Amino acid sequence: MPQRHGVDSAVAADIRRATTSREVVVSRSSSASPVVTGTGPRPGWVEVVVGLVVLAAVAYGGGPLVLRTLDPGPLAGGLFLAALSGIAGVAGFAAAVAVRRRPLPEFGVRATSVRWLLLGAAGAVLAFVVSRLLVVGMVALGIEPENIQGAYADAGSGGAWSVALSLLFLAVLTPLGEELLFRGVVTSALLRYGAVVGVLGSAVVFALAHGLNAVFLTALVVGLVAGELRRRSGSVWPGVVTHLVHNAMAQVVALAFAGVL
Repeated sequence: MPQRHGVDSAVAADIRRATTSREVVVSRSSSASPVVTGTGPRPGWVEVVVGLVVLAAVAYGGGPLVLRTLDPGPLAGGLFLAALSGIAGVAGFAAAVAVRRRPLPEFGVRATSVRWLLLGAAGAVLAFVVSRLLVVGMVALGIEPENIQGAYADAGSGGAWSVALSLLFLAVLTPLGEELLFRGVVTSALLRYGAVVGVLGSAVVFALAHGLNAVFLTALVVGLVAGELRRRSGSVWPGVVTHLVHNAMAQVVALAFAGVL
């Protein structure tokens, strides 16, 4: 019996050591794991539909109604239209967030690195060149796309102050509002179906929101670049930079061709 008791004690000691060792391994593994933030449910179809409906109501319903009612003239009307896209985008995003009150990081509203912001600026140059080449190709094929953004040139026709306001509305407010809605809501929701659907699908929705005109191809290219940046960085801010730099270049070129600059 004493001999059996000694064997049992040794076995129990081995079990205790093995258990302790396993606990240490588990503890170390847990402590080494990175802290994951924004792991809640991502936006879904409800947010997408609500956001786009509000965007359409503001941009294509309320905006034209105000213009028809007030008839402000080319300069004021151009500035109003320059601000309208950004206002509509912000309104759509706010409505989408309010539906189920998901955390903002789930919409990609989270900090990012300077490297990603610089990549966003580089993406803007790429998008600007590619989209203009596509438009030139359309013209070469005999397709004359309708220019629906002539009013934006009117927005800068009142002197330095109007140029500054047009750049503020088109190159800051519009990129912010549209990226929050289309990349923050639409891309975030569609990424559940994979990268192709998330990036390409949201870019097509973004382009269609601009209409089947000369802006369609430009919006599609910008949407592809901004969507891929959203997917890879996890943040909407690189796409905002892409949109901002692209729109600033486009507005400067438009004002130059209109003889304003």
